[in-house]
Amino acid sequence: MSTWLFDLGNTRLKCAPLIEGRIGEVIALSHREGDLANVLDRALPARIEVAHVASVAGEALRVALLQALAQRARRISLARTQAAFGALRIAYAQPHKLGVDRFLAMLAAHARTGDAVLLCGVGTALTIDLIDASGCHLGGRIAPSPTLMREALHARAPQLAERGGDYTDFAADTEDALASGCEGAALALIQASREVAQQRLGRPAQLLLHGGGVEELTARLPGAQQAHALVLEGLAIWAAVDSMA
Repeated sequence: MSTWLFDLGNTRLKCAPLIEGRIGEVIALSHREGDLANVLDRALPARIEVAHVASVAGEALRVALLQALAQRARRISLARTQAAFGALRIAYAQPHKLGVDRFLAMLAAHARTGDAVLLCGVGTALTIDLIDASGCHLGGRIAPSPTLMREALHARAPQLAERGGDYTDFAADTEDALASGCEGAALALIQASREVAQQRLGRPAQLLLHGGGVEELTARLPGAQQAHALVLEGLAIWAAVDSMA
């Protein structure tokens, strides 16, 4: 019997075993791979003791995951955003409106650094959150990620490719122009947030990126660091307290 962590996003399901308080090998599964129960049958042991779940996906997909887990887990625990957790204090007056993925990522980021962090999640959405050195969340921003920008453009204008192209300052073909424009919009928002964060704090904040779309952006953001499984890291911290409740 074992304990597993599950991060159900709008695009992928990430899961990993929790081994002596640490995250084991992370498995990333696309929603497009088919029925979640069949996908989990290939990825998980037949029985697990506890499943700790963080979900920002739609209700139908969340229910499908919980039903699949109910067939193999003795206990399922669903993480929720809290106004305060340890040193972390959320800026939202209504904490339930802050996505649990952002909450858990901030929890992990502060635990990692113990310092001021500008945290950027790059998945379906681009999320940006600022945390000061004491763990106080100073607020954030949400925008479409470069991937979602491309998908939205393609949906409205099918002749515009959904994928492909390379970033360049001034592109000489449409695919490169699309890649450059969508990645450039995300980079500009991050850089502007970085400058405002420095003004707010009086010094630079560490820039930390996580999520499936960080590779293309990190190289163009000097000093940025990557942490791909940050939500699962935060879920592991949350689970340690939940298990003692």
